[in-house]
Amino acid sequence: MNLLETPIEYLKGVGPQRGDLLRKELGIHKYADLLNLFPNRYIDRTRYYKINELQNSNSEVQIVGKIINIKTVEQGKGRSRLVATFVDDTGQMELVWFQGQKWIRESIKINIPYVIFGKVTQFGATYNMAHPEMELLEEHKASLRSAMQPVYPSTEKLGNKGISNKVINKMMQQLFVETQALFSETLPNYLLDELKLIPKNAALFNIHFPKSQDLLAKAQFRLKFEELFFIQLQLITKNLIRKHKIKGMPFEKVGENFTDFYNNHLPFDLTNAQKRVLKEIRNDLGSNAQMNRLLQGDVGSGKTIVALMCMLLAKDNGFQSCLMAPTEILANQHFNGITELAKELNINIKILTGSTKTSDRKIIHEELENGTLDILIGTHALLEDKVQFHNLGLAIIDEQHRFGVEQRSKLWKKNDVPPHVLVMTATPIPRTLAMSLYGDLDISVIDELPPGRKPIQTVHRYDSNRLKVWKFLKDEIAKGRQIYIVYPLIQESEKMDYKDLMDGYESISRDFPLPQYSISIVHGKMKPADKDEEMRRFSEGKTNIMVATTVIEVGVNVPNASVMVIESAERFGLSQLHQLRGRVGRGAEQSYCILMTSHKLSNDSKIRMETMVRTNDGFEISEVDLKLRGPGDIMGKQQSGVLNLQIADLVKDKDILQLARHHAIKLLKEDAPMEKPEHAKLREAFIELSKKKTIWNYIS
Repeated sequence: MNLLETPIEYLKGVGPQRGDLLRKELGIHKYADLLNLFPNRYIDRTRYYKINELQNSNSEVQIVGKIINIKTVEQGKGRSRLVATFVDDTGQMELVWFQGQKWIRESIKINIPYVIFGKVTQFGATYNMAHPEMELLEEHKASLRSAMQPVYPSTEKLGNKGISNKVINKMMQQLFVETQALFSETLPNYLLDELKLIPKNAALFNIHFPKSQDLLAKAQFRLKFEELFFIQLQLITKNLIRKHKIKGMPFEKVGENFTDFYNNHLPFDLTNAQKRVLKEIRNDLGSNAQMNRLLQGDVGSGKTIVALMCMLLAKDNGFQSCLMAPTEILANQHFNGITELAKELNINIKILTGSTKTSDRKIIHEELENGTLDILIGTHALLEDKVQFHNLGLAIIDEQHRFGVEQRSKLWKKNDVPPHVLVMTATPIPRTLAMSLYGDLDISVIDELPPGRKPIQTVHRYDSNRLKVWKFLKDEIAKGRQIYIVYPLIQESEKMDYKDLMDGYESISRDFPLPQYSISIVHGKMKPADKDEEMRRFSEGKTNIMVATTVIEVGVNVPNASVMVIESAERFGLSQLHQLRGRVGRGAEQSYCILMTSHKLSNDSKIRMETMVRTNDGFEISEVDLKLRGPGDIMGKQQSGVLNLQIADLVKDKDILQLARHHAIKLLKEDAPMEKPEHAKLREAFIELSKKKTIWNYIS
């Protein structure tokens, strides 16, 4: 049996109780899991600082010097602190103790060289270090230690139960003793040579016990590359297998529906980006493999028209299509948009949502099964078992990150042969994330807006400028335009948010009084019918201002609305701000987005405001968002488990990711089954990995 498969409690110094804690708290079940518990950071004990080099950086440093005097300072209320003056040949600082003063005072030797270690803080012109670790210089020189000390991930519970960083460090040493640090190589020799990667043994040793910064960097690079390389191998292999295994239904002809629409009914010329994407999709649909493509395009870039044209291709080839959206508002918007676009064509389009009447449902089910219904648009309702197609050829999913994996697979089972799949999103996904999360999907991007659209002008204003902002709104209304004013909605503080919204609504009503102005309001506590009524009044131009919570993030399309005011903008994430801004700018007029914030802004909030003002490019915004929030958050709850990477970081290591993807593609082109002798170790590791139920095996 492979030693690394040994249950963790058998490691000397662990035992059943600690084993149980390690399992629950850190998911460490066996030796291999402990080996792959990589340090979060390292304390650099290779360097000795001089007192005149210290900075207020909150980092831990070590200094050689002497204590020249020590005194007790009273703090009042019977409390005191012990303060020692510590000097080297460049200056002096203070060491401070609040606890254990008697014992420390007795054990400290005056005028003898010490090595002290700890965090430095600055008070006025003086630096001090509270509760330093101290060791006599003589003993320090004699003791054996790793110069770069690893700090491992931990939890409060582990700390409370005495499993400190020191204890984990000891376990790690024991693990290396028991396994004799013999770990099998997983990468082929030619790859190690070409990329100058250190061997697996050396990498694992130096990640846990680095002898120097240089060896640590080499170990990290090697292990990050390996992790990302295997993920890319899995994703690309899946893509290749699917293309070989899952036969699609080739849409061989471009028929009259598509041609008639393209030649006679396009509301505007397609952009070059739309033409390119259509060509990519048509190539997929015409091949013998099942299409699995991700279509990314910013709000308003014209994805709906591309979706309709794909559905027309399906009809021309005798197939039905469906489009699934995450909310009723969005499903209705698609239905209205597509019905309007296709009104001159002889096509049967229906919508199915939770609020569809039973009598209408019956008709939909019948027409679906006898094949007279061409296009069905809807919400999760499409997944119900009752919904059976005659021959589903194309399934389009909008904003798919809101659907779980199981939900999507239900759609595939609606047909004997899996339908072609087009996944659409207006949430631009940074390239690095797309390469990992959707590495097994082919990706198309619509990266230009339709002609005649003017870029939205975005400004950031503080609450103190509100009078000027209101004057600007009145000028816009005088020109016949409409305004959105959006308030944050954060579940935890719903009462407070509701109050903010209502206070806001009241003050807006005072500043924009009837009969000159009229205001709609929409929020989560309203009945759906009232919400729809308010939305309708606004979209018909009967009200000038729509005061709302983020329910309008997806939904209404009002070309006449030219200003989006976002209140407390600092409480929104970047992608949400970008989505909200996309609600305006849908007509030919110049549109504006005004970000209102208080003066107190965190650093991240400032970066978000600056980014929004600087660019309208969703991809650039998503890159900044990824840097600020990290990959887990961006994918939302359903896929946040996706990125449990052990050592790599998709943001910081995107160059390594691209390198790994490049070499994975190259290897699979030359030897897809990994059967060449030089790939034996790789294949073995790959098979082992594929057995693990990682989310990577389920992604799409």
